[in-house]
Order: sequence, then structure tokens, then C-alpha cells
Amino acid sequence: MSWYTLIVRLLLPFALIRLWWRSRHHPEYAPRWAERLGYGPAIEGAPIWVHAVSVGETRAAAPLVRALLEDYPEIPILVTTTTLTGAAQVTMLFGDSVIHRFAPFDLPGAVARFLGATRPRVAVILETEIWPHLFRALRDRDIPVVLANVRLSERSYRRYRRVARPIAQILGIPTVIAAQSPADSARLRALGAPLKRVHVTGNMKFELSPTAGLREAAQALRFAFGERPVWVAASTHQGEEEIVLSAHAVLRQGVPDLLLVLVPRHPERFEAVGKLARSRGMTVVERSSGVPVTVDTEVLLGDTMGELMLFFAAADCAFIGGSLVATGGHNPIEALALGVPAVFGPHMFNFTEIAHLTLAAGAGRQVADEDGLIAAVRAYLGDAGVRDAASAAGESLVRTHQGALRRTLSLLEPLLSPPSADP
Repeated sequence: MSWYTLIVRLLLPFALIRLWWRSRHHPEYAPRWAERLGYGPAIEGAPIWVHAVSVGETRAAAPLVRALLEDYPEIPILVTTTTLTGAAQVTMLFGDSVIHRFAPFDLPGAVARFLGATRPRVAVILETEIWPHLFRALRDRDIPVVLANVRLSERSYRRYRRVARPIAQILGIPTVIAAQSPADSARLRALGAPLKRVHVTGNMKFELSPTAGLREAAQALRFAFGERPVWVAASTHQGEEEIVLSAHAVLRQGVPDLLLVLVPRHPERFEAVGKLARSRGMTVVERSSGVPVTVDTEVLLGDTMGELMLFFAAADCAFIGGSLVATGGHNPIEALALGVPAVFGPHMFNFTEIAHLTLAAGAGRQVADEDGLIAAVRAYLGDAGVRDAASAAGESLVRTHQGALRRTLSLLEPLLSPPSADP
């Protein structure tokens, strides 16, 4: 037994306890937790398997999944996630057009059961999900592996360097590795990925095209808010809501009718964040309650799933959470694609390149603390010219960097086309 297998087996009891705990708080999860051990009904038709860990990866995979559904209507699409929020995102985005399963733990037995039931014709793994047992099992079954939209930060690269030999062996398995940038490609090759298998395709998270329906819904929401300025604090983490609410209180001194749409990253924190805002003396309305926002409402708590794009589209500017605390930030592209200036903190190490592009284009601002957040939001709310320039820059930036989907599909096509009959 390898050291890796031993560690995973030692961690398994704690993972199972966590699954049991989640099942108690999320009854819809209870019948399905066994999927993490590889159990589940058989899937007919050798599906295309797309693995996206959670919400962010699922959103990034959405254009690819839609393209596969259109280009290969005869082939089932299996989408796996590891989180409940990711599962909810799959349902919201694709409904019954795809099959959803929770991905198995990376243990030989769980992986074998999963692959035995699903029998995919190709595995498309989003971003940097490197699972030794899974990759080896796919290789042993002659199932092509495609690592798509791969991002490898300098921080992750240094961590992988500590186990360089086994990582090089694993990176030798995928048929195709589609890196987001030349820097990601260079790090992957330095870790041992074969040169001919690594391609720079760009970032599929730029493949956003807001629909007319979304913009219409946002206009209706903005009308319901009334003629008042609106800012969004998106995907906030513990320790950030206090900063955001304090900033909001200061901003309302100059803009008394300002509305904050506060969207915590994790659903289990919705209630606590609502209590926090009320403890500050603020009038709060939960989005899930259906209670209308009135002129007295100071905070709309975004406690629903799948509406972040709608909130962005209805806002004047947005703060991107996970960046004022050392979480690594979240993706500002959704806000930029909708023409919403993005403000983020100093901790954007999970989105370093996108943060640099945003700042270079003039589509957003990076701040160090609460004072900086107040100044940036005040600048965008107080000057329509500044706000419009950032809005146009963000939309242009997203359009300029599109094309990753087309490049990724071209790499997938040979693995999905039937073999030609040579004379």
C-alpha cells in the first residue's frame, strides 16, 4: 500500500462522518452519499464524463457541456461534482439534459465501482484535479483523459514539486492537457507533463455570453429595487461580511438610499450572516423570503442558489469575495462580462492572471482593506463616467479573451469521432 493510499484510507472515516453530518442537514443528500464510495446504477451508452468539483468549475464547464450536448446529441453526458452546491448548479444549468453523480473518493475500490457503472468513453477533468488512483484506473481501462482549463498557480507548483516523481508519473497519463496560459503550460511541463500533450487553450471562464433573458430579469429586479444605487458583495467568506457591512454603513452616510446585495459563498452561513447584519441595526430582507425590497431595506441577503449573475446584472459595481481574507479570491469574469466594475482585495492568488488583466484593462480596482473598499465603491457609485469606462473595459476584456471553448473542442474531437476505416 502506497503512502498516498494509506493517507486516503486514514482520512476516509472522517470523510464519512462529514457525509453523515451533511445528510442530517441536507436531507436530499442522504440517499446519494454512497455515490462518493462509487455506488450507483449503471449508465448505458458510454457517456462523455465531465468532472467539475464545485460551483466555480461547474460554471466554467457550462459552455463546454452545452457544446457537447449540441455537437454529440447521441452521446449521454455525465457531470460529476464533489459538493452539494456544485450539484445544485448542475441541476440549475442543465436540468435533465445531463446525468449527475457525485464523484468517488480516490480509493481503488470506489474508483473501480464508479468506472464499472459509468464506463465513460472519455474523461474531461476540469482545472487541476489530479487524482492518482482515478488516473491510473482510467489508463488501465484505455479511457482517454483530458485535463481541461488547467490552472496551476505558482503556489500549487511549489507544493507539487515536493512530490515531483509521482506527479510526473500521473501527468504522463492524460492524452491532452489544455492549459489556461503559457505560464500554466510551463509549470505543468516543468512537473513532467509531456511536451506534445500540453496545449495553451485559454480560460473557458471567459466563454460567457449573457442572454437577453438574464438582462430582462435584471432590469425587472432593478425596477423592483427602485431608483437607488446598488452594489453587490459576492461570494463573501467569514471575516469579510463584517468589513463589507462596516463599509456599507459608511457609504450610506453619503448615499442614504444605497442598497447592498450580500451573497455569502456557503449556504450554511446564510442565516448567520443575516443575523450579523441585523445585529448592526440594518434592515435586512432575505431573497428566499419573497418579501419585496422597500426604500427602507438596507441589505438584500442573497440566500438563494444560482442567482449571482442576476445580482451582478442588476448592480452598479461588485466586490469579489474571498479576497479580503486569505482564501485566494473568486472569479471576477462574471461581473466583467455583464459590464459591472469589479473590486477585490489583496488575496487573489487563485486568480492571479485574471486579476492582473482586470487591473491592466481598467475594469476594476484592487484594495487593501476596508478604507480601500469604501473609496473604490464610492468612486464607481459617484462618477458615472468612471463607472461606464470600467464597464466598457470589462466587456471588452471578456470578448478579447474568448476562444478557449473552440480550442478545447478541437482537441476533444479526435477522441469522440468514430475511427476511420482505412483502406
